[in-house]
Amino acid sequence: MWDTVDALWASLEARQPVGGREGLLLAVLKLSEEVGETAQAVIGATGQNPRKGTTHSWDDVQAELCDVVFTALIALRTLTPDAREVFARHLDRVARRTLGPTAPPPPPEAS
Repeated sequence: MWDTVDALWASLEARQPVGGREGLLLAVLKLSEEVGETAQAVIGATGQNPRKGTTHSWDDVQAELCDVVFTALIALRTLTPDAREVFARHLDRVARRTLGPTAPPPPPEAS
């Protein structure tokens, strides 16, 4: 997964019209856009907008959630080249805090 994230990041980075700190901020703001699209898909899948009715499927919601994850991982990679390690450490902390002693051991550090 991380090799793909790195390749996507490199491709997007090469085509970014804005770089530096502003580019990082825009990468993080992109998350809001993707979360909004997820909300729109949920509303559409449940038919909660009486004007539009059912406009999306739960498959659309799944795809939008995946877009949120990809966007977050790419934003993390934009922030640090050590995204893989940062994510693994944080996941381990969250798992241990939530699952306690039943948390699976962290994966070996990637080289």
